[in-house]
Amino acid sequence: MLSLQKKSAVLAMAAGLTLGLAACGSNDETVGADSASGTGAAAAAAPSAAPTPAAAIDKLTGKQTAVTLDAGFLAGLTSLKLTPATIGGATLDATTGKLAFPISGGNVTYYDPASGVTPFVQGLINHEGSGLQLTGTNGKVVKLENFVVDPGKSMLTGKVTVDGAVFAPSAPLFFLDGSTVKPLEVQAAQGQAILEGTTVSLTKTAADALNTVFGTTALTEFFKVGIAEITLALPAS
Repeated sequence: MLSLQKKSAVLAMAAGLTLGLAACGSNDETVGADSASGTGAAAAAAPSAAPTPAAAIDKLTGKQTAVTLDAGFLAGLTSLKLTPATIGGATLDATTGKLAFPISGGNVTYYDPASGVTPFVQGLINHEGSGLQLTGTNGKVVKLENFVVDPGKSMLTGKVTVDGAVFAPSAPLFFLDGSTVKPLEVQAAQGQAILEGTTVSLTKTAADALNTVFGTTALTEFFKVGIAEITLALPAS
């Protein structure tokens, strides 16, 4: 069982993750050049006398990030005659339209918003060894993989390859708009916490790249991809 102290810390951290996504994830957000760096919010400058984090998971140990694909996105894939497939450890439930990517590591740290630390939710959630593949009728194959969720920037980055050649080692692919997120669900008996409801949409970088490769203009910035569900493994007692 989780100790009361650890459970309280995880609840605080996860609640902060909810607030951080909601505060930072809006369609008016401008993505800076450092979004593709993969360094994430952890590189943000801290005050000279940095406050102690309110809670943290220093080493994420598993579970997954899943996206239930939007009907409009699926219709778009069909109209463009793009065939999706999973890569590595990713799974796709054809019945529910849910794509799932195992969490391979990372960390999340939460500071009290009153502390002055910005952003107050920091860290990276890694998904090495999995991803999504799109194949067009023109024979082109695009792979989006090794996703990294940055809660401080409400952004998902990833490696992009086209026909086996690296197009970008780390590019901003999806916006994460937390204004639609549901209250955190902690399932202590299952040793997990679930954060569901974040809206996932294409960045301009991703839309432009896919349009160029597949010879279309149908994909645009903020094109809705689906609704995310992040399941984090709670630390052992």
